[in-house]
Amino acid sequence: MAYSRVRSQPYKPGQAEPFKVSRSKIELFTQCPRCFWLDVRLKIRRPNSPPFNINKAIDELFKKEFDRYRTQGKPHPIMSDNQIKAIPYAHDDLNTWRTNFTGVTTLHKPTNLHVFGAVDDVWVGDDDQLIVVDYKATSKATPVNLDADWQISYKRQMEVYQWLLRQNDFQVSDVGYFVYTNARLDLDGFNDHLEFHTKLIPYTGNDAWVEPTLLKMKQCMDSDDMPPVGEAAMGGSCDYCGYARARTELTLSALPKKSS
Repeated sequence: MAYSRVRSQPYKPGQAEPFKVSRSKIELFTQCPRCFWLDVRLKIRRPNSPPFNINKAIDELFKKEFDRYRTQGKPHPIMSDNQIKAIPYAHDDLNTWRTNFTGVTTLHKPTNLHVFGAVDDVWVGDDDQLIVVDYKATSKATPVNLDADWQISYKRQMEVYQWLLRQNDFQVSDVGYFVYTNARLDLDGFNDHLEFHTKLIPYTGNDAWVEPTLLKMKQCMDSDDMPPVGEAAMGGSCDYCGYARARTELTLSALPKKSS
């Protein structure tokens, strides 16, 4: 079944055509159902953040680096150094899996949602299970880890990729890896180059939340009622909704008062 690359129309309850939802849209719903509803029903999106071009460049260079070992059928040194019995996975669809707007796809029949997500990399272990790999880049004075509360989004990201590959009948390891690189801040100067320290961080995923979340997303999409302002599906409040409400209240309070 073919799907258009550009999703130009908002979701219409009861539509027969499968509706495309990306991995990032699943994340949006977990952060704020109201922002998700506005996006899929009215095409009102959150403001875009500035592009992280340095991170994008690092992703592309990591892909080229691992692809050299993929072609050779050999483990990358970071695998050997961490006693990971695996090699970069060679598959005819790998480039499609790593491409935005295509990615790894599945049709979730209970909701008629066409779910997709673009992985950074896939390895294969000596047990023939696929291993999801995600590249991350930052620059901080302390060693990188996955301990911050906001990094739950990284973990959910990997779990969605694991779920997608399983929906395509692949055997997937619960353990995935973050290839996390950190630009050093302790050098004497820039001198037209950055030095990085790269760390391999294992993460044991659990994709059990994905299926019930898709069902909740579909219920939200089908409703004509917007979810309440700032009600986050997994706790907390939404800064975007809070800002929108505060701006609206400020604008209304600044309007000239009508004389009676």
